[in-house]
Amino acid sequence: MRRIIPALLLTVLLSSASHAGFFSFFDRNYTKTQYPIVLVHGLFGFDSILGMDYFYRVPQALERSGATVYIVTVAAANETEVRGEQLLAQLETLSAVTGHRKFNLIGHSHGSPTSRYVASVRPDLVASVTGIGGTNKGSATADIARFVEPGSLGEDIIGLFANTLAQLIDGVSGGGYEQDAIGSFRDLTTEASLAFNEIHPQGVPTSDCGEGDYVVNGIRYYSWSGTQPLTNVLDLSDPLMAIASVPFLFEANDGLVGRCSSHLGMVVRDDYRMNHLDEVNLLLGLHDILSTDPLTVFRQHANRLKQAGL
Repeated sequence: MRRIIPALLLTVLLSSASHAGFFSFFDRNYTKTQYPIVLVHGLFGFDSILGMDYFYRVPQALERSGATVYIVTVAAANETEVRGEQLLAQLETLSAVTGHRKFNLIGHSHGSPTSRYVASVRPDLVASVTGIGGTNKGSATADIARFVEPGSLGEDIIGLFANTLAQLIDGVSGGGYEQDAIGSFRDLTTEASLAFNEIHPQGVPTSDCGEGDYVVNGIRYYSWSGTQPLTNVLDLSDPLMAIASVPFLFEANDGLVGRCSSHLGMVVRDDYRMNHLDEVNLLLGLHDILSTDPLTVFRQHANRLKQAGL
């Protein structure tokens, strides 16, 4: 009996460690997908600014166990179709230079419909699309912003400020793109998002808060998101997320996107204790220390893609 108890304890510990992904760190091929992973940023996004990455430490976490990762830069603020065409051009270049035929697109926030656009118009280049906190059915925050009358002085002031910020981000990160913040705000509203979905419906749930088709035109669709605007007292962005979450009233959200709006294809999980920036490990990886590490979620998803032959 004395020998059985330690053996049982060891079995439980090993099982728990395996479930938590502990041993995945020792597997050099854990995230080795067949097709490269391409990370696509959202509104006011970038690849890297002054040494701080938008997808903070995510590429490194994926690459150290086999993944090939590319980070693209599209306009920090512009219409979905414009950003989509910019992404498409970069994928075509990557394909020509590297020889890769397809890519696994992972888009955060506005990066989700941006990636969906490419999958819709050029499915031959895409193996999968994953939305992280994706604005697939719009954002209540954008809906509030559109209460400002189009063409009014108020919109001009907002546009000037937002475009200046977008141009600053673009300039520092070396994008070189034209910015249209008002266009991006308009496309992120619920009304505009639903209109976009009529043209590009792949993977989008037809019900209010269900799952979408898992596979369309040979492309797999996935999504995950958080529902906790406040996660770390040391994170200076948390108060901003809390304020931005006010328009959602009683709807679970990550501070900028509602839980149901984030759904796309197979919903991996929609209630992580993460806010909108935690989902990509910003800022500097300051997230809820008692919850799932965002880097672990990315690694597990890369392995999911690998197991699916992607």
